[in-house]
Amino acid sequence: MSLAEALPRTRTFGDVLRDYVSLLKLRIVALLDATALGVMLPAAHGHPRLQAVAAVFIGLTCAAGGANAINMWFDRDIDAEMTRTRRRPLPAGRIPPWHALALGIGLNAVAFAVLWAEANLLAAVLDLTGALIYVFVYTMWLKRSTPQNIVIGGAAGAIPPLVGWAAATGRLDLTALAFFGVVLFWTPPHFWALAQMIKTDYARANVPMLPVVAGERSAKRQSSVYAVLTAGVSVVPFFTGSAGTVYLAGAAVLGLGLVAITVLDLEGRRWTRRLWTYSMVYLALLFTLFAASPFLP
Repeated sequence: MSLAEALPRTRTFGDVLRDYVSLLKLRIVALLDATALGVMLPAAHGHPRLQAVAAVFIGLTCAAGGANAINMWFDRDIDAEMTRTRRRPLPAGRIPPWHALALGIGLNAVAFAVLWAEANLLAAVLDLTGALIYVFVYTMWLKRSTPQNIVIGGAAGAIPPLVGWAAATGRLDLTALAFFGVVLFWTPPHFWALAQMIKTDYARANVPMLPVVAGERSAKRQSSVYAVLTAGVSVVPFFTGSAGTVYLAGAAVLGLGLVAITVLDLEGRRWTRRLWTYSMVYLALLFTLFAASPFLP
């Protein structure tokens, strides 16, 4: 080995920037953005204000990304124990922990200000509420104390559709609450599938995820119940008059797919990864279909 190979590589500005951006978990944030933006077209009957759309995108990205940064600050001890997360910037020592905390608080302040100024106070309050639930209810309380952590804490991820609807209309109604329910009920099957695949990591870090505490069979049975609830509540917008028959047919097909894969997962481990993958595709397609519903029969 040469001397150059033995010496540690000097971190570039790009390396540092990537570490800070990674605190935001932007791939997860992108899915949350899609659920908020996806309801805005139908909510505004096909013509949402561009300022409101931009405010939701910026505000939700900042709030969710900031909440993720605070989550990484608080969970850095757990992350250091898990193979999947030990190379993250905080457990690896590449970023001072307080930087993540300050970034998270600052981004949420920006999010609230942008949504209040360019959308309305209701949207800003809902956005902040989602971040607070994720940080204080899920991260700091439920995650380390109960195997039902993601069931209750999943409410944080279900708030973005309410933010988008409120930004477009200034109020909430049954359709908005239905999409809150879709994401709330969708979260356990999606997250427990991931937890089953990395349950050794969670066990090592003493995180009481359901597959670790109650076993995979119990997690799969409960996932099936939540998949049925997800599929059921997803068709509510048709009955409220917010979407037409094309949406109803698409939601029914997507929901049946989710239920089928979840039930098949009861019979074999090979379906767990497929459930995790399909659940992401399901959510993206469902909200895309609803977003297109003002232009469909």
